[in-house]
Amino acid sequence: MLQRVKEDHTRVVSPIIDVISLDNFAYLAASADLRGGFDWSLHFKWEQIPIDQKMSRTDPTQPIRTPVIAGGIFVMDKSWFNQLGQYDTQMDIWGGENFELSFRVWMCGGSLEILPCSRVGHVFRKRHPYDFPEGNALTYIKNTRRAAEVWMDEYKQYYYAARPSAQGKSFGSISERLELRRRLNCNSFRWYLDNVYPELKIPEREPVSSVLRQSGLCLESRGLDSLGVGECKGSPPLAQRWVLTEPLIRQQDHCLAITAFSSGSKVKLEPCNQRDGRQKWKPKGSSLQHQVSGLCLDSQPGTVVISQCRPQLASQNWEPQSIL
Repeated sequence: MLQRVKEDHTRVVSPIIDVISLDNFAYLAASADLRGGFDWSLHFKWEQIPIDQKMSRTDPTQPIRTPVIAGGIFVMDKSWFNQLGQYDTQMDIWGGENFELSFRVWMCGGSLEILPCSRVGHVFRKRHPYDFPEGNALTYIKNTRRAAEVWMDEYKQYYYAARPSAQGKSFGSISERLELRRRLNCNSFRWYLDNVYPELKIPEREPVSSVLRQSGLCLESRGLDSLGVGECKGSPPLAQRWVLTEPLIRQQDHCLAITAFSSGSKVKLEPCNQRDGRQKWKPKGSSLQHQVSGLCLDSQPGTVVISQCRPQLASQNWEPQSIL
């Protein structure tokens, strides 16, 4: 483990953690094919190495890249530990610090690995040997909420969806940790998902139909080749119902598509194809911007086009309102 850190001071290296029986101190060797993982509630779990990584391993002693480590059993260069901000000292007692440290190491230029040739035996108790003044559950929520708020960006919504009891719970000030992240110029949590833990699947949300309003007018389809804005109805007809599942703006099996990549090009409906660059949109303030051309959805008399984004134009302001 020391050699791995000597070769690269930004590595954080953990051994395989074997089990020592609480009842008779029997030594139970853990599998050498596991790494640390978690679900959206920030519950740690051991999981199998992805099959593609397992197939590419030619030597069972090779280090295992791990998205997270289990806790306080690791080797880390002291100067790197200090540079990265040590521990979050406003976390209490136990729980969640392994997520905070793991996110910080990966997102701020380091790496985490498990070294199969190093093993540490650990006695797992049936209960904590110390007290939690606010209770074990509340302490864990506070700590994981701090990690989510500082490091998970917009993906923290999935943490709250998986752990609704965390909503509204106090977690203290995080201003110093946010400043630390800014100062270290760390990557986004999107980067972490793409490059470190792509196996963590983003939960699918039930599509919600919306109208796209401009004052009292709503975007509506008029057949496949024509779009316009019409008076918003109290009970919106199918022609005014849209499902926004970025990057697509969908109406049943058809999606908004531009006809060309230049300003003034018409927008129409085509069969949905997520790989088609002409159908990719994203919110930009109160506008809807085409991702490839950089132009914005713009309502003109009798038609809908894309044109240079000008957020002050009422014709480019779209307010999605969910249909209950």
